[in-house]
Amino acid sequence: MTRSRGAALAALALLIVAAPAYADDGPTVFNDDCAVCHSTEPGVDKLGPSLAGVVGRPSASLREYPYSDAMQKAGVTWTKLVLDKYLTNPQAMVKGTKMLFPGIKSAKDRKALIDYLATLKN
Repeated sequence: MTRSRGAALAALALLIVAAPAYADDGPTVFNDDCAVCHSTEPGVDKLGPSLAGVVGRPSASLREYPYSDAMQKAGVTWTKLVLDKYLTNPQAMVKGTKMLFPGIKSAKDRKALIDYLATLKN
């Protein structure tokens, strides 16, 4: 890995795990981009599974939700870093996922959303 690439990755990691800088924007990003398909209430699934408690949860782990085969095989834990990668381009990270969302291109918006999701408890 080149020095500049390593520095860029370190800076990205700090941005993602640092204290919430845009937490007030998180609910807005959720409402704009996620609320049509996802709920923030535990046990309330829509087209997609509830996102209550998603940060730290293994992929495809809610028994009552019918996940795609691709998501069942993903084998990831939804850490802030993994969510950032997934929300950038869901289809690229989990090929075959039934989530037909193009992703959130703004790093600021992804961070705000992820910080908000981290406040949602199951």
